[in-house]
Amino acid sequence: MCQPFIRNHQYNAIKKQVDFLQTTVNTVSDPKVVESVRYNAPIKALEAFPHASEQERQLLEKISALSSAAECQSYLQFLEPYRLSFPEVSAKQLAKLYPKVKKLKLPDLETTDYRRITYLGWLDIAMTKMYLVYSLDGKMVGIDGRFTPANKGVCFLCNRHSEVALFTAVSKDRPANASPDYYKAIGNYVCMDSAVCNQNITDVAPLEKFIGEVMGTSK
Repeated sequence: MCQPFIRNHQYNAIKKQVDFLQTTVNTVSDPKVVESVRYNAPIKALEAFPHASEQERQLLEKISALSSAAECQSYLQFLEPYRLSFPEVSAKQLAKLYPKVKKLKLPDLETTDYRRITYLGWLDIAMTKMYLVYSLDGKMVGIDGRFTPANKGVCFLCNRHSEVALFTAVSKDRPANASPDYYKAIGNYVCMDSAVCNQNITDVAPLEKFIGEVMGTSK
């Protein structure tokens, strides 16, 4: 048995292909179409694993043999031991990420399932603040900003329709000759409910790009 290697967004990418294959098998009568989807499903899932070992590739290639709902569910359960956990954080660690926030409202860490999150996100409704914590290059980083509810829309992180808010953060990136009152705001529409977002996110590139822009570290 190989070591855990599947991050939450990668598991979602696998599940997306498994679900699509199952739907195709159940609804499409053309065997050529079914076989095409069956052939491409593991290939698309593997796109989320550019550095997969041979053993890891063999585990993911099992997708092509799935057909029934029971088989698909069993396969997803089979992958559970291979899931990597988001680094667990304490209230003290979160407070250090936001030293300028005097009364930091914390998420419910005790009920957080770290294996099922790509990022830790929560709201402070009273202050209309949104917080995002992510492990970037092995270091825990946190950004925060104002949010404005926008009803239904497409989240830039998970690319799904949901209840979204315009999340606006002030970038720490400042030109060398900037005036004292200079600031640069960066905004994107993101899921109001981070749990929903974490269930659907399949690519961390938009998240990492956004964090880099806010923190002034993007290249």
